[in-house]
Amino acid sequence: MRRLALVVALMAPAALAQPASRLLFHGFVTTRAIYVKAPPSWTEGGIGRFDAGANDAGDHDTVNVDVAQLGLDWTPREWLTFHADGLARREPSGTRGRSIGLVQAYADAGNDTFRLRAGAFWLPSSRENTGRMWTSPYTITYSALNSWIAQEVRPVGLDAQYSPNFYITLGATAFRGNDTMGTELANRGWTFGNRISVYGEGLPQPAIAATTRAVGRDLDDENGYAERVRVQLPERAMLQVMHIDNRAELAPSLRGQIPWLSRFNIVGGEIGTTSATTLAAEWASGWTELAFPGGTFTMDFDTAYVLLSHKSGADRVSVRVERFLTRDHARAPLAGDISREHGHAFTVAWFRDRNKNLRAGVEYCRVSGERPGAPILGFDPRSDGSTITLELRYGF
Repeated sequence: MRRLALVVALMAPAALAQPASRLLFHGFVTTRAIYVKAPPSWTEGGIGRFDAGANDAGDHDTVNVDVAQLGLDWTPREWLTFHADGLARREPSGTRGRSIGLVQAYADAGNDTFRLRAGAFWLPSSRENTGRMWTSPYTITYSALNSWIAQEVRPVGLDAQYSPNFYITLGATAFRGNDTMGTELANRGWTFGNRISVYGEGLPQPAIAATTRAVGRDLDDENGYAERVRVQLPERAMLQVMHIDNRAELAPSLRGQIPWLSRFNIVGGEIGTTSATTLAAEWASGWTELAFPGGTFTMDFDTAYVLLSHKSGADRVSVRVERFLTRDHARAPLAGDISREHGHAFTVAWFRDRNKNLRAGVEYCRVSGERPGAPILGFDPRSDGSTITLELRYGF
């Protein structure tokens, strides 16, 4: 007992020297009114490019979407943080998917030089989704690239990051749970929205009742990998190159799902990181492949955007232009390439901070592009359209 008292007495000063643990809650409550002129949404099993759609390619509709996001950070030690965030949403009738669920859950350990992250998390690629819980300070509708990442690209694994100085950062990720990554992109093409998949959610496929689970259980018990290099001038500019390979096993079916082997690169950069005017851009290019009895199918994909944003007092105005394409890896003639599409998009958004918690905004997004193979699935090849969105967001 005396020995125990002595140990406690010796440890007490060190324990008191440790900083008190911190528990922080933060979140957003967002309501949106959307005027949409587009075919039925991909969220309903159609090929419309937005998260909401009308009855057919030439029709229009007005819908409401409400989303609540909640996150927490617990820091028991200066070098250790636990994070989790999730969401709940109310969407138009006919939307297929979960209305509530977990988005991220991970632990961070380390310091400014070396950091380890373990759990379910976003890969640090996006130059537009830089706000809390992967929100965008620039637009309501994400780019084609980040709309796809929101739906299908979120690993569960271990990430290591090394920053020997202010100017260079190296990172590598070993992950599981993304074996169907590429399914949505191949089956219905590029889309534009802000709908984030939650863990274990089944995403709809065009013209069929089956769903795919991009963020969830691993199928082949093999690791995927991602590597990145970032060069930056602190608070001024940065350039990052990332390679992602989910290393999915090419098999017609595993555990009731169809794996897609996906490999691609993302090059992103920005100028004016902390200034009033920011210029950001990303380019992604790669391919995705699946197996079927007797062979395989491979599809190339490519997209790029440039975003310019200016903040003046309580107001922010952002403009984004982008292009996108998918095509059969074999470059087959048009008549035989049902995956082929090519298009471009334009987005302009205005936000006003009413106070430190409340933000109001309006956005116009126009997408032009057709999918010639759509009639094979019973859809109109005209998959383009536009949205006008009014948003009110309360943050805490």
